[in-house]
Amino acid sequence: MKKVTQIVSELAEPIAAQQGCELWDVEYVREAGAWYLRVYLDKESGVDILDCEAVSRALSDKLDEVDPIESSYTLEVCSAGLERPLKRESDFVRFMGSDVTLKTFKPRDGRKEFAGILRGYDGGAVEVECGGETLRFEKAEIALVRLRVEF
Repeated sequence: MKKVTQIVSELAEPIAAQQGCELWDVEYVREAGAWYLRVYLDKESGVDILDCEAVSRALSDKLDEVDPIESSYTLEVCSAGLERPLKRESDFVRFMGSDVTLKTFKPRDGRKEFAGILRGYDGGAVEVECGGETLRFEKAEIALVRLRVEF
C-alpha cells in the first residue's frame, strides 16, 4: 500500500506543473493534535501566493475526488523557501557548491550544527567544506541538511 505522501505527490505533481511549478516535497504530519498535509512548491522565478492558491484549489478538488486520507487534515500549499531542506539525491546534485547548514543528531567536536559549502554527496553521506576543511557526515549522523542564506 502506498504512503499518503506518495499518493499526494502523484496527484500534486501534474497540478503543480500546470501552474509552471515543480513539486518540491509533500509532508503529512501530526502537530498539536491535528494532521497537516503540506505541499511544497518550487519555481525558477519564485513561488508566489497566486501559485499556491491555484495549486491548493485544484489539489483540494482532486483530493476530495480521490479521498486518499480517511481522517480530517489541513491542506497547506507553500513555497519550498530559500532555506529549504535537501532530502533527495537530486536535491544535493542540484545545489552542489551552495551554502548549507548541516545538523547532526549527536555532537561532533562539541557541536551539532555545521555551516559551509556542499561539496559532495555519496549514497546518503554528505561532505561540507567548513573553514577550509571538508568534513564527511554519514547518513546515520545527519538530522537535517538545508540551504543557507545569509543576509
